[in-house]
Amino acid sequence: MLIAIICFLMLVGRLIYINIGMSDFINKKAYEQWSRDIPINSGRGKIYDRNGKLIVGNKRTLTVVSINRQIKNKEATANSLSSVLKCDINLILKHLSKNVSVEIIKPEGRHISVEDASQIARLNLDGIYLATDATRYYPYDDLLGQTLGFTNIDNEGLTGLEYIYNDYLKENDGALKIYTDAKGNKMDNMVSYYSGSTPGFDIYLSIDLDVCRILDNIVKNAALKYNPKTIICGVSNVKTGQIVGISQYPFYNIENYKEYDQEIYNRNFLVWKSFEPGSTFKIVTYSAGLEENKFNLNEHINCTGGRTIGGSTMHCWKRKGHGSLSMLEVIENSCNCGFMDIGSRLGISTFMSYVKNYGFGQKTGIDLLGEATGILFNQNTMGPVDLACASFGQGNSTTPIQLMMAMSACVNGGNLLTPYLLNKVTDASNSLIYEGSTKIKRQVISKKTSDIMRYSLESVVAAGTSRGAYTNGYRVGAKTGTSQLKGENGGYSHSNFILSVLSAAPMNDPKYCVYFAIEEPQNTVQYAGVVVAPIICEIYEQILPVLSVKQDYENAMAKEYRYYIDEKYYTVEDYIGLMKEAIPKNYYYKLLIIGEGNKVIDQAPSAGTLVKEGGTVIIYLGN
Repeated sequence: MLIAIICFLMLVGRLIYINIGMSDFINKKAYEQWSRDIPINSGRGKIYDRNGKLIVGNKRTLTVVSINRQIKNKEATANSLSSVLKCDINLILKHLSKNVSVEIIKPEGRHISVEDASQIARLNLDGIYLATDATRYYPYDDLLGQTLGFTNIDNEGLTGLEYIYNDYLKENDGALKIYTDAKGNKMDNMVSYYSGSTPGFDIYLSIDLDVCRILDNIVKNAALKYNPKTIICGVSNVKTGQIVGISQYPFYNIENYKEYDQEIYNRNFLVWKSFEPGSTFKIVTYSAGLEENKFNLNEHINCTGGRTIGGSTMHCWKRKGHGSLSMLEVIENSCNCGFMDIGSRLGISTFMSYVKNYGFGQKTGIDLLGEATGILFNQNTMGPVDLACASFGQGNSTTPIQLMMAMSACVNGGNLLTPYLLNKVTDASNSLIYEGSTKIKRQVISKKTSDIMRYSLESVVAAGTSRGAYTNGYRVGAKTGTSQLKGENGGYSHSNFILSVLSAAPMNDPKYCVYFAIEEPQNTVQYAGVVVAPIICEIYEQILPVLSVKQDYENAMAKEYRYYIDEKYYTVEDYIGLMKEAIPKNYYYKLLIIGEGNKVIDQAPSAGTLVKEGGTVIIYLGN
């Protein structure tokens, strides 16, 4: 009897403990068993440019969700849904037959239009719900396609910055909690409630949207004109390493990426494409020679059209030779003989140390997918012929971003920088989560050498092979490159080239580097100075005003005109304040006089501006 009483008291105590001590735990488990979560998506973080202009946003959509135990006639429901969603009924039946608490009808019912959602709502189908959702919105179609990347149907980043910064951008889903019994029937005494979702963080890029739109237009025009295999264009800040603009051809429409080959949307040529750079690489040889005091600008060499090295004849691009040249004229004329002489004076060990210090043969560390390292000569097996080839840009392969960072170091005082695109990250309340900053890897050359490089590269544009890049009002420095591609027999092709220009501006205070390369352009001479240099001029004319770079007519080097090629420009005189009869004749440009007065009250363009020979200056008269 005593044992029975003790057992009874223990049972009562256990029941009291379960009902009072474990009530919170049991209730929580019960709610979890009864609740059916209809997911609510608030959208990924937005992507903005450096000025806060939207590049990637979200658009509201709806997604079909089912609670299968609430569906009385699955075949009829599947038939109704499939007719609206325009898909096979069996695909919907497969979803409705799953033994799960909540099923998302995807991909068939994910991110559907408002019209389709309205039709489904009017059907009033048991167990079918419409959940608030969001999908990516790319307002500029193909702008920055390979850089931005895209997301999958679940809003997870798959490529590009969408993938790299997915942890910042992805949202935390909320839910509409509906309570049902084991058979799926709604529990009338339980109130459904909404569990809020949290949007992803917004990211701000170093990209300037307006610059990118300009680059895209120029690239598209070049593609139409030359029908090339590829085009690569990049703009960076030489003082910070920030990437300001990127464009490449072929383009693809981001939202319709499935219609394109993977090679088109997965390869960002600025970092992925590796090839022998040709003469753009000569900035490395030249700056190394200056830094090591192997020559001065006034020293002369004799270009006979070639050099005999290791028993082989290495030709200059000008087979007849340049004759006697100063070392400044060597870079102005891109004389291979002069660069072979510099390479020989440096020697293999010193030359290769500069190549590596400039960052070639290694990743730059840019926050883009698929970066290549390039391929360098094995220093241990290099001979004099290899050194000669490398000194004028053959043998080693590089990426465009490596060349841009090398140019930046050449003109910014000698600092090699890490390029980057992510400026900052903010949350929904605009609180700062992350902020990018300039990272200096090392100093490659001295400021003194950098100053000489700026002068020399500006001289290349004013008097050398890059004359086509001369930009009135802006002091541009540049180096052209005509890179031979490998032919079918393993040697260099004599018909397939990559034409490129590596440049920086303004040379009095360098701020931006512009790189432009076009692969296998058709129906034109295969010479970068003719094809690409004028495109560089066009880019600077359009982007530097956008980037608030002031013009400098007074201190710019005067362009040395070639009467048979170059268009001449003349300085516009100041006509404001002159009486009508005192306006002098001009034989270089036309004067268009507008107005009824006797005195010049305005003019366009303004005094001091350069105007093309045969151009027009408008003079406005008044009283």
